[in-house]
Amino acid sequence: MKQRFLTAAAAVLALTAAASCSKSARVSGVIEGASDRDVIVSLLNINKLQVVDTIRTDADGKFGCRLDVTNGNPEFYYFDCGGRKVASVVVDAGDRIRVEADTLGDFTLTGSAEAELYSKVEKDYRDFTASMDGISAMMASDPEHYSEHSRDLTNCYVNYYRDRVRFILANSHSIAVVPVFYQQAGSLPVFAQQTDAMHFKNVSDSLAITYPDSRYVKALRSDAEKRMNEFQISTRLQTAQPVDFPDIVLPDINGQKRKLSDIDSKVVLLHFWSNSIPEQRQFNLEVLKPVYQMYYGKGLEIYQVALDADKGSWASTVRSQNIPWISVCDIDASASRYATLYMLDRIPKTFIMKDGKFVDVKIESVGQLISALDSLLK
Repeated sequence: MKQRFLTAAAAVLALTAAASCSKSARVSGVIEGASDRDVIVSLLNINKLQVVDTIRTDADGKFGCRLDVTNGNPEFYYFDCGGRKVASVVVDAGDRIRVEADTLGDFTLTGSAEAELYSKVEKDYRDFTASMDGISAMMASDPEHYSEHSRDLTNCYVNYYRDRVRFILANSHSIAVVPVFYQQAGSLPVFAQQTDAMHFKNVSDSLAITYPDSRYVKALRSDAEKRMNEFQISTRLQTAQPVDFPDIVLPDINGQKRKLSDIDSKVVLLHFWSNSIPEQRQFNLEVLKPVYQMYYGKGLEIYQVALDADKGSWASTVRSQNIPWISVCDIDASASRYATLYMLDRIPKTFIMKDGKFVDVKIESVGQLISALDSLLK
């Protein structure tokens, strides 16, 4: 008797262990008004949908399928019928989820607390976008009350944003909150403020404890790091004293660190360039050298930053051109943090500083540069 009990207990434990290591979940249910119809099943692959299966409903609209998922790594799956999303489900290994849907996009589900929470996320977002679309339509059809409708549109967004902040704070350990961070309000992200970086970080840190291997959590953490960096840079720029420009510290051809803020010249020309572009090498000889010779004695200094991964080639150019001004190189090239700090949209790009402050002057030609220097170095 004791032996049979131990054998039975071992079998139960084996079944439990097998269930916990299951690499699939099952979703079944019914789609009202969709008898004998194809249903497209898609997997959310970070930032795009990937079709993984096509199933078919029976005469009563019933369907069922198994979905690939490993334990502890939930996946987001979407069901489309007739070109319309009819259900959105987050599933973990071993889940058995029941869906009741219609062809208009309304659905309810049971069988998983996470899946039920995510269904609420989808419903709330669907209601929000419908409200935004309705107000936008009124703005177009009723121009006489445009300002009122515009105010309603703003209030709709603000109320939804605040509600989503409360939602992610209350459910920071749920994988269902991840898609909330990427929802759109028209063409703009719902989470578009710089301070939202803190929400990205706090939630990604919480989720990393529960789902350390989830690709969705890893992607959220990556975005959180980028946003936090941008937020910190912005904060430093706003509080920087006593100068109003981001400082630069980079090595020259002798390996000596040269600091932008150490220059005590009356006027500093900050010039970003790339040695890899022939026209920009020629610019040194045809424009910067004559300008430097004309104005150095009047109080001009040039701090030139090369964004080049090939440091050897840059150094060779500096030596061969016998460049007399301060020339430094950032081997991070286009990934340079200084390119981000100075919000470079192109190179070459030139800034002028006087007495530690930017001079608000457009420099898009040699004539504009000469005119600016003449005025500043009188």
